[in-house]
Amino acid sequence: MPESLDATPPTVLIIGAGLGGLMLAAILESTNISYHILERATELRCLGSAIALYGDILPVFEQLGIYKELESVSLSQIEMGIYDAKLNCLGSMYTRDHKIVCGYDILVSTRPKLYEILRKKVPTHKISMGKRVLRIREHGGRVTAYCSDNTEYECNILVGADGAYSAVRQSMYKQLEGDGNLPLGDKDASSVCYITLVGVCSPPNPELYPQLSENICTDFRLVIGDNSDSCYLVTAPDNQISWGLQVQLPGNKARDQQFRSSEWGSESVDAVLDQFQGFPCAFGGTMKDIFDATPKDLISNVFLEEKVYQTWYHGRSVLIGDGAVTAMKDAVVLANCIYNMSDISNKNIETAFASYYRQRYAEAQTRFKSSTIYSKIMYGH
Repeated sequence: MPESLDATPPTVLIIGAGLGGLMLAAILESTNISYHILERATELRCLGSAIALYGDILPVFEQLGIYKELESVSLSQIEMGIYDAKLNCLGSMYTRDHKIVCGYDILVSTRPKLYEILRKKVPTHKISMGKRVLRIREHGGRVTAYCSDNTEYECNILVGADGAYSAVRQSMYKQLEGDGNLPLGDKDASSVCYITLVGVCSPPNPELYPQLSENICTDFRLVIGDNSDSCYLVTAPDNQISWGLQVQLPGNKARDQQFRSSEWGSESVDAVLDQFQGFPCAFGGTMKDIFDATPKDLISNVFLEEKVYQTWYHGRSVLIGDGAVTAMKDAVVLANCIYNMSDISNKNIETAFASYYRQRYAEAQTRFKSSTIYSKIMYGH
């Protein structure tokens, strides 16, 4: 028998308590739609570096009543400076007119602080930890998620918010492929192009970094090395510095890394850190000073991959995209589509999912193309 969450199973089961899953839960909470989150980690914490939020997502924070709190842990971004390995300025990207165009400044915060703001919107009893989903099965107008601890959870709608390699996607695609309905493009492996290491530090001597004295806007600096590896630094409130290292993988190494890692984690970072020890820090000194001020368990790595999947839903299961801002925007549109359903019949669910797909797929393709251009800037191409 399925493990009981309340008197009855939840209407919406969210797999994954990342930013996308929490955003969806926060909206459903505000609209009194029944939901529950399954998270495979045993504790809730968020790794990562800086995150920039634009006018296309900030109104949602205002509607949820958490915009002021977000503002209090953010700085405005008005410019990004790009430098070479000798710290000669190659150019700048200005965003100071963003508020004139859309009514909001670009807010830059650390990912952990943003995560904490959203997490507080979701009651603790609506998140089950240590629940690694192995597979899903649809039957009789319901969906069941089977976990590694032998528990089962039933729902009317199942949302995969746990990344590109989620069990939800794998189960969905396996069924579609067995029926001969999975597009060829979705069968192909995605391309691993970059390794990124990220972290947030609080320098013991913040006076050594005059950039931290500016409490109105963030200082965003990108340094491109001679071999096209790059490093960025972003100032954040409370004398914090968010940083990230990017290493481009040659074709053969990209293939070797294909299945080694596809999610945030704090392992296997030493080699990349050693590679950047003497890299010039755009705020002064070398990156070693920044690394030494960053707790090792808060340094994480991710293999960045390039792919836009064509299949986002099947039956009563639907997927939220990877990537922080993209996932949150997916969550907003999906929540609206669920809210507008008149009942939970198969027909209405399919109509809601199709509407979600129409609204989000075109933008996903556009963002993919713009991300490719941005990557060429980030890697000195």
